Amino acid sequence: MTELLLISRCPPYPLYLGDRLIVWHLVRQLAMRGYQIDLVAMTQRPEDAQEQAAYADLFRSVHLFPETARSTSSYVQRLLMPAKRFPRQTADAWSPDMWQTISELVQQHDYDVVQLFGGVHVYEFAHLLDNLPSVITPYESYSLLLKRQLAQQWALGAQVNQLAAAAYERFMFAPYDHTVVLAEPDRQELLRLNPDLPISVIPNGIDLDAFQTDDAPRETSTLLFVGNYEYAPNLDAAFFLIREVMPRVLDAVPDARLQLVGHSPPPELQAAANDAVDIIGSVPEVQPYLAQATAFVCPLRIGAGIKNKVLEALAMRLPLVGSPIAVDGIDVIDGESALVAEPDQIADAVIRLLKDRELQARLAIKGRQLIEAQYSWSHVADQYEALYRAAND
Repeated sequence: MTELLLISRCPPYPLYLGDRLIVWHLVRQLAMRGYQIDLVAMTQRPEDAQEQAAYADLFRSVHLFPETARSTSSYVQRLLMPAKRFPRQTADAWSPDMWQTISELVQQHDYDVVQLFGGVHVYEFAHLLDNLPSVITPYESYSLLLKRQLAQQWALGAQVNQLAAAAYERFMFAPYDHTVVLAEPDRQELLRLNPDLPISVIPNGIDLDAFQTDDAPRETSTLLFVGNYEYAPNLDAAFFLIREVMPRVLDAVPDARLQLVGHSPPPELQAAANDAVDIIGSVPEVQPYLAQATAFVCPLRIGAGIKNKVLEALAMRLPLVGSPIAVDGIDVIDGESALVAEPDQIADAVIRLLKDRELQARLAIKGRQLIEAQYSWSHVADQYEALYRAAND
């Protein structure tokens, strides 16, 4: 029996929050393989403390702590004073309650491995875990995300934040046996910052049973985008679809419609609804929308890491039109398993797809085949287990 300590910047639920998805599914896979897992996680929502019943049976113990504020001065202090970067005692930690609990768990149990999910939120526990094999998954490079944001709109504050993120990513992950990111561009950015970092790419997976569809006819001209609109890159993509893509598509395909599905569409997005744009918001399940739409359109201009929404669309045989950022970490082939275009060319690609039924059918089949071959959660867990074994050698 393998004992694992899981330290996470978030709980594994609810699943519409993408950073929680991998925690949920990886833990499910490992629990089925006989792992005994203790969870220490931060919470960000009032509901987090009341939702433990959704996942408690996956863990031997669950310890949740509200995420604490990290002051600008403390960020600067750790950056300028290397001796302060990795605390050695509870009082110096950003999250002292988590520190104390982790310390007690490490003393009580003989862990085979420690898995950390998060970057700046969880990196500080390195000295507590000195003698334990460890893997840290920051999901993405925050430095890369901010560089892409700056490419769209330069701002002094964002420039300062990007430089600070890069400085932290030069040292944050060095004490851990291995670092994992979800997409190759993130790996390249972290290696640029720290060429000695042992780092791998392990993408997110898909629940193949939950995301599948039959051969029922799809609507003929319905475009779909799904996202949590509290996340700025998704909101940017939604407005780009409404303002830049749809007017051009409607000129060529007058009966085209756009559906925007997902959590927390803000008032300004809801106000942008019109005869050709439906702001649907949160739904109990996204699968019915993925099963009916003609195409999934994802013109992300900002972001990093892998996009769960894109994996889900491909799994549901929904033809995909996406920007290069949208398909980071996903081995699609342009023209075979998806149409990949720069944001300013997305409208042309959508028009081409809507007018070509044979292309729709080919993308649908090849997209599902890609997911089945490379993106199951079982395959993801296999790769993590290989890292755990290597860290123990």
